[in-house]
Formats: sequence, structure tokens, C-alpha cells
Amino acid sequence: MGGPNLEIFKFSLYLFVPIAALVHFGDPEWYRTTVIPYREKLFPSLDRTNQRIPTDQAGVREELARIKAERIARRAQREAEERKSAE
Repeated sequence: MGGPNLEIFKFSLYLFVPIAALVHFGDPEWYRTTVIPYREKLFPSLDRTNQRIPTDQAGVREELARIKAERIARRAQREAEERKSAE
């Protein structure tokens, strides 16, 4: 078998790896530069999310009509831009 030197090495490795991970990933500067920008890409901001969810059928229909109107307006704007760029 390995002997006492191997056991000391394994024990020190078992202690070092979690402490090193804690020091590296627990740094507030690393969190600000790495995690927060990724979170901004992953989740939409609060102004882009709907905080008031309709609870009745009329509210749901109004919300669907609003979403469809926005989609149609964006599509018309995109097509107009494509026609301008094609000319």
C-alpha cells in the first residue's frame, strides 16, 4: 500500500480543493464580473416581464390581443426595413 506519506497527501488534497474553490468562487469581484453578466443574458429584466398576470378570461384575451398586435407591428417594421435595404 501507499503508506503514511500517501495518506498525508490525500488528506491535504481533500482539505485544499474545497478551500481553494471557496476562495476562488466566493470572491465578490469574481461574482460581479462573471455571474451577474451571465444572469443578465439568461433572465429578462423586470421591465421586460409582466408582473401583473391576468386572472379572468377577459384579461387573458386582452393580453393575447396586445401581444399579437406587438408581434404584427414588429413584423411590419422588419419587413419595411428589409425592403429599404433591398432597394
